[in-house]
Amino acid sequence: MKNYIKAHEWNIIEEGFDPHLNKISESIFSLGNGRMGQRANFEETYSGETLQGNYVAGVYYPDKTRVGWWKNGYPEYFAKVLNAANWIGLSIKIDDEELDLAKASVQEFSRVLNMKEGHLQRKFKATLASGKQVQVSATRFCSIADDEIGALEYTIKALNFDGKLTITSFTDGDVKNQDSNYDEKFWDFVADDLQGNDTFLTLRTKKTAFEVCTASHTAIYKQGKEISAELEAIKKEKYIAQQCKVEIKSGEELSIVKIVANLSSENHAKNELLQKAKVVLEKAVSKSFNTLLTEQKQAWAQKWEESDIVIEGDVAAQQAIRFNIFQLFQTYTGKDDRLNIGPKGFTGEKYGGSTYWDTEAYCVPFYLATAPQEVSRNLLVYRYKQLDKAIENAQKLGFKNGAALYPMVTINGEECHNEWEITFEEIHRNGAIAYAIYNYIRYTGDEDYLQQYGLEVLVGIARFWKQRVNWSMDKQQYVMLGVTGPNEYENNINNNWYTNYLAVWCLKYAQKAAQIVAEKHPERYQALLAKLKLDKDEFVDWQHIVANMYYPYDKKLGVFLQQDGYLDKEQILVKDLPAADRPLNQKWSWDRILRSCFIKQADVLQGFYFFEDDFDFDAHKRNFDFYEPRTVHESSLSPCVHSILAAKLNDEARAYEFYLRTSRLDLDDYNNDTEDGLHITSMAGTWMSVVEGFAGMRVRDDKLVFNPFLPEKWKSFAFTVGFRGANIKVNINASEINITNTTQQPVQLVIHQHDYLLNGNTELKVANSLLV
Repeated sequence: MKNYIKAHEWNIIEEGFDPHLNKISESIFSLGNGRMGQRANFEETYSGETLQGNYVAGVYYPDKTRVGWWKNGYPEYFAKVLNAANWIGLSIKIDDEELDLAKASVQEFSRVLNMKEGHLQRKFKATLASGKQVQVSATRFCSIADDEIGALEYTIKALNFDGKLTITSFTDGDVKNQDSNYDEKFWDFVADDLQGNDTFLTLRTKKTAFEVCTASHTAIYKQGKEISAELEAIKKEKYIAQQCKVEIKSGEELSIVKIVANLSSENHAKNELLQKAKVVLEKAVSKSFNTLLTEQKQAWAQKWEESDIVIEGDVAAQQAIRFNIFQLFQTYTGKDDRLNIGPKGFTGEKYGGSTYWDTEAYCVPFYLATAPQEVSRNLLVYRYKQLDKAIENAQKLGFKNGAALYPMVTINGEECHNEWEITFEEIHRNGAIAYAIYNYIRYTGDEDYLQQYGLEVLVGIARFWKQRVNWSMDKQQYVMLGVTGPNEYENNINNNWYTNYLAVWCLKYAQKAAQIVAEKHPERYQALLAKLKLDKDEFVDWQHIVANMYYPYDKKLGVFLQQDGYLDKEQILVKDLPAADRPLNQKWSWDRILRSCFIKQADVLQGFYFFEDDFDFDAHKRNFDFYEPRTVHESSLSPCVHSILAAKLNDEARAYEFYLRTSRLDLDDYNNDTEDGLHITSMAGTWMSVVEGFAGMRVRDDKLVFNPFLPEKWKSFAFTVGFRGANIKVNINASEINITNTTQQPVQLVIHQHDYLLNGNTELKVANSLLV
């Protein structure tokens, strides 16, 4: 665990430069706008340890799978979002001496990520080997007002010398992914061009043939006035630059402004890409850096108006929740249903930038409440559009009759994960996709989604579960063999309780969805029966499984067992593990992990989170008290579920402990892996911990339900949610709950089992006497 980020309500602050922490900071201070993003690499040359990263949404490469033992059903490739052209690049030479913080003496270094306004600022003083000193201030952002635009301003001041600065402003496309399976570069050169202060570089991905044009405009200012410096063109393989030389005196400042447009063939015709890039760049340049920055601030102000969480009395908690919300909106805006949310977003290469079940289980609830309805709907439509691929994935594993197995990892719908215990066995992911449909409809009331898209997906998933279970002659019940649950520290197990329970729920919900469509859209229902070749006898088969599924359970303990044989393991608690053994996945052999009782992330408890209304308070408490002490939380997805369940159990201490862990997971590098990139999808779990945990918000019977409590360290907390056309502001303090409806749409509320009608543009105050 690291603790070098300074506490601040709106800013992420690093003071002092430690090269050993640089890759962690590159992740933490990352920027993005949903269409593109980048790690917080330095603009100037840096020869120290770094992970260079610039990414363009939707642009990927199918990197050939690398495995030791090939098995039937393995995917042929792992899809990776590519490290794209580096557009921030500057080379600064001071009388032919390169400015490089790995070689200079660095003083007064700071990095500030301004989350309120959406920009990154870096400042430092550097003393070169020659003794010459410079002061640098750099500001940059990826615009969410215009998601094809990025900009930077880099100011350098001579402190103790007169001399010549040689400035090279470049776009470098000769890059590669550090995780390339065969050390291959994924980009081919297409074209370049130079026009005055503008450069253009177009590259094409190998195999997938995506094209990206990076257009860049560079302007030089001396003492605040633009100068007409003579620019020398430099062209190399997949690299284009402009270089100028400027005399500078001690005390003078020189500023370099780069405004950049990144355009992809995903959004523009290839034969028009260059011309479109010129138009987009010209428009941005005409506005100026300061105007673009003002637009950025205004756009972020609107985002925060819709989604901010305000915590009074706990700066660390406040900083953390805003950091998580900020990174989520930098990663996904919901404008494009072809895009989804990679576990690392635009902050690193790990997990390939691909889509996992994290989106449906964790991100959908966040976007349902904090963004327009079409944003979360687009996440569901993304999966609908890949239904044919999910059916193909199932066919590769031997399933028939339209059974659909959604991939564990994907960009285009094909499975591209190549570890057998995940690819073949971690099939609970199918249930998360079905649950997201249910969750979306429960929240929005948009049952029309079922007849448009949802029922087809649910039938494909139900058909998979029907074929995946088998009848046990011994138990005289249905069982499910050879699976991996959410706890990936168990592989090839039988009867994972969560997977069995989730499969049965999917079968029940598919039948319910069919009934809804049949009643409300009978013509569409008949068309779907024909399209899907859905025989009503299938419903009978599904119902037989529902009525006869086996669930492992220990009567003595009164808990559901994670899987058959779980109690055969040596039962050691996490508190008894030596600190030197953590994290297990970095210290223990896989054999030792598999034989242990330790749980990577919520498994049985994930089921209790999804289906909490199926179990009484005592069942929640027994299962939580049994599994929580055995959970090492070495998945970023785990602490938030534990926080929410602890809050439900009125266990304030543990609810708050897990909230801090999930919210500061990356800021404090809990799992010693932040340098690989941030845990974007689990950040939605931080929001869930506050809104579903401390505020106890649920949707039941078309009503917003709240069962809040105030953590001891907080004076108050407040948040905003959108719900079925209404905008609801909630403030919870020691004396009352204050809920304001800022729209004309009335909302039905339940607060601690008391019903209220909150009419449009009205305020409701509930006294503290109703709080527990």
